[in-house]
Amino acid sequence: MTNKATIFACFTLTVLVMAGCAGKVHYPDYYMLSIAPSEDAPSSDNHKLSAVAVQRFETPAYLRQGRIVYRQTPVQIGFYDYHRWASDPGQVVTGAMMDCVRSAGVFSLVEAYDGQENAEYLLSGRVERLEEVDYKNGIQVEVKLSAQLVNRKTGAAVWAGDTTTTASVSQREVGSVVRAMGQATQHGVEQLVAEMKARLLATAIATGNSGMSQEHPSQP
Repeated sequence: MTNKATIFACFTLTVLVMAGCAGKVHYPDYYMLSIAPSEDAPSSDNHKLSAVAVQRFETPAYLRQGRIVYRQTPVQIGFYDYHRWASDPGQVVTGAMMDCVRSAGVFSLVEAYDGQENAEYLLSGRVERLEEVDYKNGIQVEVKLSAQLVNRKTGAAVWAGDTTTTASVSQREVGSVVRAMGQATQHGVEQLVAEMKARLLATAIATGNSGMSQEHPSQP
């Protein structure tokens, strides 16, 4: 009887422990990097360059893990275990770049790069940083983007640029962090496209190329 009682007690304790562990299961929360669509530029079909293909923006390996990143010191990276991206930030930034370039009215056609050879220009880039920063004044986010435009016929780099954008976080919670990341990313995308458009316009003026209109200056 003693052995049976001991076995039963052990079994009961095991069940209770398992039940307690099951009650502590924490499922991850998923977030979208939200970037507002760009406003369309005035139509000027007679003053546009030819097609551009936009290659998927690369991301560092630590961002491809899917977890939202925070940085407590300049050299220390941490990850939220239960706060993750619902979609790859690189893909979201690529879509935002395509939308912004299309709205800028620079090219006659903007399409995703899938190996096609018909587009004269290729736009590629990288999400260098997309993280919460905790070691500066309060909680901030930092987004760093880089991009370059290549003439596929000549292989020459027509333009290259990078931008780092920071934004303050209104509330100390992950939802606010993600919203600030979206705003900072949008600002970075718009700044890159504005710089690219300004370079193309300046080149067109310098070379006397009528392929771009001078009626639409670069975006601020």
